[in-house]
Formats: sequence, C-alpha cells, structure tokens
Amino acid sequence: MNLSIRPRRNRNSAMMRALVRETFLSPSNFILPLFVMEGKKQKEPIRSMPGVFRLSRDLIVAEARRAYKLGIPAVALFPVIPEKQKNRLATASKDPNGLLQKTVQDLKSAVPGIVVITDVAMDPYSSDGHDGLVKQGKILNDETLPILAEMALVQARAGADMVAPSDMMDGRVGYLRNALDENGFTETGILAYSAKYASAFYGPFREALASAPKHGDKKTYQMDPANRREALREVKLDVEEGADIVMVKPALPYLDIISDIKKIVDVPVAAYQVSGEYAMVKAAGKLGWLDADRAMMESVLSIKRAGADMILTYAAMELAQAL
Repeated sequence: MNLSIRPRRNRNSAMMRALVRETFLSPSNFILPLFVMEGKKQKEPIRSMPGVFRLSRDLIVAEARRAYKLGIPAVALFPVIPEKQKNRLATASKDPNGLLQKTVQDLKSAVPGIVVITDVAMDPYSSDGHDGLVKQGKILNDETLPILAEMALVQARAGADMVAPSDMMDGRVGYLRNALDENGFTETGILAYSAKYASAFYGPFREALASAPKHGDKKTYQMDPANRREALREVKLDVEEGADIVMVKPALPYLDIISDIKKIVDVPVAAYQVSGEYAMVKAAGKLGWLDADRAMMESVLSIKRAGADMILTYAAMELAQAL
C-alpha cells in the first residue's frame, strides 16, 4: 500500500518506543500508605490486601526507611485504633502521646528526610465510624471542624510535614489553615482530599482499620460517583481556602476527574489508588487471570498519564523496585 503516514514506525523497536514515550513514572511520584498499630514487632496481614500489613511502630520505621532508600519521598499514616479507645467525639485523636503522634515522632527521628503525611478525619477514632460528628443519625458539618482542627494541631506538634483532611466536611481546609497558622504552624502543608467519592472501592481499607460506619453510609458528605462538574467546584474551594495539594480518590475509575482538575488548578494534583483497586489486581493475578505486576504498573501509569503529579499506592515499594 502507498501509505505516507505510518504511525507504527515509531514503535518498531524498544529504543524507538523509549524515544517517543510521553509519560514517565519514577519512585519520586509515589506516596506509600502505611497502617500503624500498637505493640512491638507486630505484623498482621490484611486479608483483602495481599502483601499489605498492619505494622507496629518499630516496623513502620523499618518500612519507611526501605521506601526512602528506594527513592519514595513520602509516607501517609493511618492508625489502627482499638475499639475500647473510640468514642463519638474521637477523643483519642487529640492525645499528644497517641499512636499516630508517636509514630510521626519515630519517623522524623529515624528517617528525617522522608515526608510524613497524617490523616485528618474522625472515622479511625469514632465509635460511629463516620468522618464527622454524629447526632441523631446526622453527620454534622460545622460542629466537626473544631475536632478536626485539634487533631491537625496535635499532628503538627508531633512533626507531621503535611496534614491530609479526608473527611469532606465543607470549609475544613480553610478552618485547618487558620488553626495551623494561628498556632505557628505556617510551614505545615495541607494535602486535601478534595474530590473524594462515596466509592465501593474502599472496602479493604475499612477492613484494615476496622473503621466502617456503624450505621448509614457516607453519601451525604462524600461525592456522588455520577458527578463530574461538582469535583471542579470542590477543588476550587479547597485551593481558595489554602490547600497546597489537591487529591482525587479513588483514582482509576476517576481518570476523567484527574484530567479535568489538572487543567484548572495551579497546585499539584494527587490521586489515591485505593485499596479496592489494589486488591482487584492482586486477586486477579493470584487466580492467574492476568499478569499482576504488569497490570499494576499499567494502572499506575494511566493515573500519571491522566495528570496526577503524585500517586498514593500500596504497591509503591514493588513499583519502585521494578522501575
């Protein structure tokens, strides 16, 4: 055939494909989520997340050190709180000697170069399992904000580099920014879960933290998966209120949202490859239905291609090693 344009010319060897490649992954693109529990030398597998564990503080330090040596610049901490320590006001979240705060101190002492990101939400500490204060079955917005602010302040005092409000309460980014600044933490960043959807992909995470809602669901504060324009509104508000980084969660089912947001903001965009996304690939790989390593890399590459500057992924260590 007489074809003057043949796109396959740019694919005819590995080096040619490398020459024209548009999207690149690096370990520096990853944030490693870690589940921290009480105890010493404790390592509990999470049934629905093969290769992921709840780790005691000493093992969290070892894992963070490994990640840092692989070039992963940041970890995000999620505490496993015993049920007996939970109450409706999430009081344990404000304890300066609490599990999360002690882990932050351990990490900043042992691996000072790594960026430590802490979760700001009530659900790990709440006897109701919701991200906000519950009264007569309703999740209260404004009454939740002071609780989140106290939580963020105790995390900042412990040495957190960034606090990450994942609650989706209206106005919480501005409220936290004011609280941090008024208390001298002007250098503490805010990574906002700006477009967090009420997703079915969070199941394994809730198993890991035993943090599922005790009643109802999170649809009155997390976003409707059907909505696209609403995400842009949420992100714009968070940027106006002082967010340093905005995030989309989940990632793979919301690549269009990542792309949309990347076009309208002048701050970095993060995406969270959540527990269900990770678990699907691992489960299919275990059954021999696909090559899990290649599928995981392709999945994360697509998130980067959509516009994410950084990706929270439980596969961060294996991906960094492969890269």
